[in-house]
Amino acid sequence: MDFNNIALVADDHPDASAALKALAGRYDHVSPGEADLIVAMGGDGFMLTTLHKYMGQGTPIFGMNLGSIGFLMNAFSDENLLGRLRKAEPIELHPLAMRATTSDGDEHTALAINEVSLLRELRLAAKIRIKVDEIVRMEELICDGILISTPAGSTAYNLSAYGPILPLGAGLLALTPISAFRPRRWRGALLPQKTLINFEVLDPDLRPVSAVADFTEVRNVVEVEIRESSGVRPTLLFDPEHNLEERILKEQFQP
Repeated sequence: MDFNNIALVADDHPDASAALKALAGRYDHVSPGEADLIVAMGGDGFMLTTLHKYMGQGTPIFGMNLGSIGFLMNAFSDENLLGRLRKAEPIELHPLAMRATTSDGDEHTALAINEVSLLRELRLAAKIRIKVDEIVRMEELICDGILISTPAGSTAYNLSAYGPILPLGAGLLALTPISAFRPRRWRGALLPQKTLINFEVLDPDLRPVSAVADFTEVRNVVEVEIRESSGVRPTLLFDPEHNLEERILKEQFQP
């Protein structure tokens, strides 16, 4: 990986703050706006925050784990950072673009690197109609919610909801119900990456639903459109022996 200027950013918890101080004392660095490579220290949540914050400027991000799981991160070390960065391998992500319309007629847009999820707001189950490329594929799903996940996000909420793990190069999205009541045995679907998905909320006054794209929540939605984002391709960097494709593959063989 070629670079001239690196930026160092960290979560605000003590371990990450200490790591930032250690690296800042050893390596020349610039502000994120001036950098052609960003080193992010924290957990997966902080990596998602960093990706969203700097997605528009297209700067590759090399994460070092100081959180819990660190699925999107590399191991932390303050040794030989520049050598690791030069050998790092890029992974291009394909975010989802969400457009949500509320019961008031307002439209909200947001990008999701992991997933877009629809969730019931009250005690009553949600009722949702599913359209795929303008064709109704399910007239009514009664559930706690439903999500559409990218390969990069397939090991997160999607996996917890018993959705499939998707290899990065599969060109697929995972459509996964959350606690489906009717049809009870429906486990979701795999869709081509370029698919247009529409969710229509049925009886939204009695059964309100919120839509969440990573960190952005829109409440009282009546319709949500999701498609692959055009032109936005954030890049993660990984040590060659710990790249994201290998992690996704290994995750499928965990007991």
